[in-house]
Amino acid sequence: MPNRLPPEIELLPDGTYRTRQAPFAARIFRWALIVAFCAAALAIAALALWFALVLIPVVIAAAVIAWLAFRYQVWRARGRDNWRD
Repeated sequence: MPNRLPPEIELLPDGTYRTRQAPFAARIFRWALIVAFCAAALAIAALALWFALVLIPVVIAAAVIAWLAFRYQVWRARGRDNWRD
């Protein structure tokens, strides 16, 4: 056991602990995680926007079909009333 380093005491004389900075690799990893999270959030937001923009023509077509069906029902109802008179 003589080849072991003595333990490093982190308690200061005033009773507080010495703050240690994280290793360089850990700091790089932390920033890489933050950047990856931001990129993933941006990708999800872009996908949601794309999906919403793709749905716009579908909604317009559905509205036109609903309007035409309504107009057809009004036309049929008007025709039935005129036929009885």
